[in-house]
Amino acid sequence: MSDSILKDVATRTSGEVYIGVVGSVRSGKSTFIRRFMETKVLPLVTDQYVYDKIQDELPQSSDGRTIMTVEPKFIPSNLVKITIDKDVTFQVRLVDCVGHVIPSAKGYMNDDGTSRLVQTPWFSDAIPFEDAAKIGTDKVIESHSNIGIVMSSDGSFGEFTRDEYESVEEIVIEDLKNHDKPFVLVINTTKPTAPETLALVNSLEEKYQVSVIALDVLNMTENDMDHLLKVAMDEFDISELNLEVPTWVNKLDDDISYKTKFNDLINQTTGTFRKMKDAFRIQDTFKNSELFADVNISNIDPGTGLVNIEITCSDECYNDVVSEILGENISDKTTFIEKLQNFKKARHVYDLVGSAIEKVEQVGYDIAMPKASDIELERPELLKEGSRYGIKIKANAPMIQLVKISVTSTFEPIIGSKEQAEELINHMVDNYENEPEKLWNSEIFGRKLCDVISDGVKAKVNAIPDNVLEKYKSSIEKVVNYGKGGIIAIVL
Repeated sequence: MSDSILKDVATRTSGEVYIGVVGSVRSGKSTFIRRFMETKVLPLVTDQYVYDKIQDELPQSSDGRTIMTVEPKFIPSNLVKITIDKDVTFQVRLVDCVGHVIPSAKGYMNDDGTSRLVQTPWFSDAIPFEDAAKIGTDKVIESHSNIGIVMSSDGSFGEFTRDEYESVEEIVIEDLKNHDKPFVLVINTTKPTAPETLALVNSLEEKYQVSVIALDVLNMTENDMDHLLKVAMDEFDISELNLEVPTWVNKLDDDISYKTKFNDLINQTTGTFRKMKDAFRIQDTFKNSELFADVNISNIDPGTGLVNIEITCSDECYNDVVSEILGENISDKTTFIEKLQNFKKARHVYDLVGSAIEKVEQVGYDIAMPKASDIELERPELLKEGSRYGIKIKANAPMIQLVKISVTSTFEPIIGSKEQAEELINHMVDNYENEPEKLWNSEIFGRKLCDVISDGVKAKVNAIPDNVLEKYKSSIEKVVNYGKGGIIAIVL
């Protein structure tokens, strides 16, 4: 696993593995860096000069209350390139920050009570120790690292209590959250598997909403380091989330209720869970939804941040969607076949007049052009023009003329007195002004207003005599075929 996790880290960080180690003083930051470099980095360094130089630069650690790291250190001072399996090359560097002060620590105050001044790479002049810790943490996490390690302790070693570490821990974690960089909280302890330690880890994960690991840093193994790196990788954002859904779902219009619920669930879930460690939470959220029959993670690639999730939908869900689209309940395959055949007939009609209807809605008039199969050709005739001859080919094509007209229908019920009529008008206006559809469905004299108005429109249309319709048709044909000027219509 050792090489595999390093490859993933190198891939995810574009070949630049920069780890910033921050936290309180006397929490084990220097010890962690020394153990990490000795175990994970130095065995991969082939150049003896570089190897010796890195060893000389490793930070020293000791017991007691005295602060050892008094200025930020880049280890190694010069970036070192490491190759794994001849195909993965990356640069690695760890940064040992000035620790945030625990008040009872020694070494950050001068004998006269003033703050100790320390040198930093970011200022030419020395600055107070406390400022170096705060500024150094911000600088390292923002500009010099792509993975953060926050070191703290349960107080099981050294001379500081858990409460002293916790007061600093809260400040550091809040700072790191503002930088939006992946980081892990390490609780340095001499008893990493003890029940009380595991309980502390769980409570801190709940408190900070970050990943927490208990490690005996002084004695941590390579497996411990690999596990830490894996957890750190899970703190990276998901770079690409692929949802493999049935193809028919992708074809649905957004106004279909299933697609609307689908989009809402996806947006809400991905807005809440966005880290690699949240992949299984995303899966569980989808599984708990009634929209899907089954949800499975098909692939997680820590190196690229890619997560693939396969989603299947039930036949019942499919039938519900089809029913909504067709506007009728589809309960079985027989009904579905019947509706498809009806759809075929409707599609034939729509192919003839569909585009014309859309144009009529815009300009009020259009012609549905005939299909080639509907055009009738007459027998070609000889044509003479002067001393020259030609042929005459005549064709007849049925064309559907569509006209959008306004038909007025009036409903004039006699209510009673003037006051009663005015009261009814006011009632209609007050109750239905913002919701006209309710007025349309309101009842007057036991009948819905929409039915009364519709009957009035139908009556006017049905009252047109057949001979008038025939004359209208004949007039339109003459205008289309022969007319180049105007038309005079006399309506009696």
